[in-house]
Amino acid sequence: MFYRDFLGFAEPYSLNNPDGSLSMTFFKINERQYIELSPEKEAGTDRLSHISFETDDIEGLRTYLESRGVKVPATTSRGRIGNRSFNIKDPAGHRLEMVQYMPDGWTVRERGKFLPDNRISKRMMHAGLIVTDLNAEYQFYTEVLGFKETWRGSSSGTVLSWVNLKLPDSDDYVEFMLYKEPPAETKRGGAHHICLAVPEMETSVAALKARAPELYGRTIESHLGVNRKRQANLFDPDGTRTELMEPVTVDGKVTPSSLAPPPSY
Repeated sequence: MFYRDFLGFAEPYSLNNPDGSLSMTFFKINERQYIELSPEKEAGTDRLSHISFETDDIEGLRTYLESRGVKVPATTSRGRIGNRSFNIKDPAGHRLEMVQYMPDGWTVRERGKFLPDNRISKRMMHAGLIVTDLNAEYQFYTEVLGFKETWRGSSSGTVLSWVNLKLPDSDDYVEFMLYKEPPAETKRGGAHHICLAVPEMETSVAALKARAPELYGRTIESHLGVNRKRQANLFDPDGTRTELMEPVTVDGKVTPSSLAPPPSY
């Protein structure tokens, strides 16, 4: 109900296990971005399964990563929804799915469909990942994957909290959530998160409040982030955070990056 009825995303397809139980379901943000949900298989585990990056040459990417010393499978595979993909792990152990949308896959099949006007956002702006070793993670994403840093910030002013790295061919980015020690797996829902872009925060919050409280039992409040962008935090029933954020600062000017050191330094 949270992603469908509250946030307004449509569910174009789902997958079942051999016994008929639910394996995975997909909520469509736009033609290229989806939220994938799977039932928890083991209690008390980190609920972030993976994040996915799209490529237009899946085999070329696999070959390139292998040449850079990244552990990759011997071949790409065709998934149950018809796209080709393979998985790798970053230095922090996060699973990264590399995927190419195939012409006869379900993603392409559903183009132009399942995009309701009342969905709260039309773009996932970033995904947040817990990082304890900034140097290793930074080197992998910038030197191997080709990401570029756009901003870093500090909630305290003395210790670095976030580093944003933009994808090579997109304005979307990953946000490193910096910790000296990672939170317990059951406490990671506020750090591991997705960020949905909204054009005007107060309008979006008002729209969500109009759907509550029958769909969402928490208070919804907007605030000005350290990056000087208006934002609001929502939490699904499992405690995983969905961050709403305006794509630009309150005055359109770039917020300077923090010079604070990472937590491990």
